[in-house]
Amino acid sequence: MRRLIQRSAGPVASGIRSVTSPGMDFLLNPTPEHQMLRDTVAKFAKEKVEPQAREHDNEMKFNSKLFKELGEMGLLGVTIPAENGGAGMDTTAAVIIHHELSKYDPGFCLAYLAHSMLFVNNFFFAANEEQRSRYLPRVLSGDVVAGMCMSEPGAGTDVLGMTTTATKNAAGNYVINGGKIWITNGTMGEVFLVYAKLEGKITAFLVERSFKGFSNGPKIDKCGMRGSQMCQIFFENVEVPKENLVGAEGKGVVHMMRNLEIERLTLAAMAVGIADRCVDLMVQYGKDRKAFGQPIINFGQMQRYIAESFAQTEAAKALTYAVSRSVAPGIQNRIGSDAAKLFAAPVSKVVADNAMQMMGGMGYSRDMPVERLWRDAKLLEIGGGTIEAHHKNLAKDLGALF
Repeated sequence: MRRLIQRSAGPVASGIRSVTSPGMDFLLNPTPEHQMLRDTVAKFAKEKVEPQAREHDNEMKFNSKLFKELGEMGLLGVTIPAENGGAGMDTTAAVIIHHELSKYDPGFCLAYLAHSMLFVNNFFFAANEEQRSRYLPRVLSGDVVAGMCMSEPGAGTDVLGMTTTATKNAAGNYVINGGKIWITNGTMGEVFLVYAKLEGKITAFLVERSFKGFSNGPKIDKCGMRGSQMCQIFFENVEVPKENLVGAEGKGVVHMMRNLEIERLTLAAMAVGIADRCVDLMVQYGKDRKAFGQPIINFGQMQRYIAESFAQTEAAKALTYAVSRSVAPGIQNRIGSDAAKLFAAPVSKVVADNAMQMMGGMGYSRDMPVERLWRDAKLLEIGGGTIEAHHKNLAKDLGALF
């Protein structure tokens, strides 16, 4: 946390609404560390992330320089203990970062999530000390970009149906064959946490791009979240040293499922960030745009768009932050994390759509960020667990309680 404190700039920069109203305070009593983190990330997002968002969306380009700055600020290991080089903070802190970054560039934030949550957080709590000493310094600094390989063309929501395999050779090393798809950071990542079936049981491995037989396809041309890059990754007899087995053989599904909780919460936080920004844009546009001799914020239909969007955003925000307090490495809350993402993801899409409708042709044009946020929002109903998967999980888990 020391680097974050050193970089903190005091009050939140002008124009950034960190707490929407006294009666809707989603962090009733934020710790000084949480408030300082929010102030720091909000300022960074406004000053550094926003100016580059449109260009990198248009060009579907990852901003590696800006990503490295996150490492310099100590944000790439926000949930990693301080004694291991991280910020030593909690799930709420991770939610704060994803919330603030996504107000300005959800695509860039998605690349951050794939690195800091899907790899760093998952890796740290599953790896041994020797593995941590080899990989943590490089991924925490941002010198190396990382990712996680789980989904396959025929195994997305049905992750247990994956067909990528690992076998043991005479030297005791592992040989991986198969392929993965929709891998965020796949085009530029240097190390990946890869899930494959060893003797029919899911097992996790650390795989480097430099390993012979590793290759990736071209970046996938996406509708939204274009500030991050995703692609297919192929494994053709990729030999992985036995030292790169993560956890025990056949036990990969344990930490894979455990990490899904913080992943879904941070994706919910991204949805909150998109909705938050859209509400701000709607209010400002409603005050500035005049029709029939008065600001359009005075018209009932426009007021409905603003009021309902605000209420839905605050509800998603309250749920996401409330659940974040009950998710930790040793505390599971799948019901909470599924509920938060199930509720927040559609809210971001509806609020972005309301903002575009209110702004009319201006909202539909690329001169306003609403068009980009509208495209970005859709992925949150798909990635990290589809809406349908959350329905299934919640019904199953709630049914088990009664």
